[in-house]
Amino acid sequence: MGPWSRSSRRTRRVYSDAVPADLEFAMQLADLADAISLPRFGASDLRVTAKPDLTPVSDADLAVETAIRELIARERPDDQVVGEEFGGADRPAGGRRWIVDPIDGTKNFVRGVPVWATLIALIDPDVDADRPVVGVVSAPALARRWWAAAGTGAFARFAGGPARACRVSGVSRLDDASLSYSEPGEWRAAGRLEQFLALLDACWRTRAYGDFYSYMLLAEGAVDIATEPELSLWDVAALVPIVVEAGGRFTAIDGQPSGGTARSALATNGLLHSDVVTLLNA
Repeated sequence: MGPWSRSSRRTRRVYSDAVPADLEFAMQLADLADAISLPRFGASDLRVTAKPDLTPVSDADLAVETAIRELIARERPDDQVVGEEFGGADRPAGGRRWIVDPIDGTKNFVRGVPVWATLIALIDPDVDADRPVVGVVSAPALARRWWAAAGTGAFARFAGGPARACRVSGVSRLDDASLSYSEPGEWRAAGRLEQFLALLDACWRTRAYGDFYSYMLLAEGAVDIATEPELSLWDVAALVPIVVEAGGRFTAIDGQPSGGTARSALATNGLLHSDVVTLLNA
């Protein structure tokens, strides 16, 4: 097990009493991913190709997902896997599913921007039918990792230091709020650019931290709103338990419940949620 799995005794008790095997295993998967992806970041021989949707995929994306799938098959042979690069049953009839984005932020990864991460989630309908029960986000180039399990709280660690609890902000007014987002063009494509611009105008501060990072900063209380109009299951599943266990609220942009299966995302500190839903659906 890598350094990210060496939690303090107090933190280990907090989450292990509830879901010891699954969260520990997710952390092992993240350690494995980091050991593959970080040496490939900035590598001169990195191989990058275009997928059918014209988004990039690197040899690191493929290697990380392959290794994760192999370890799950060995240690959890009855579980299913849904991954960005090799697919899987998006909406099966039931059963446990590991949801994997081997490198969230591949465009950053291939350009040398350190804001990228491996996202790992577990959906177990026997534990919680409404949302993923485990989420791990590991960003080794930022030396950061975030994790949560249902009912245990959310935690983060920086540069191998002590684990600390995550908690969303207490900002209650939009004109005091900080918003993080990804691509404005996605809002145009979704037919919601006018509503998105209205949200930008209503907020005190706006920054495009993008991808997973917007939601992790929200869980830490550094920003107050994070939203995207179109996502895939692997983009969002790991984020949901971390935001919710940090005290936030996570829905689709129309305010409908999201267990990580919605195709859009709106995460807030909870206090701002209804105001944001109103603006995005005006």
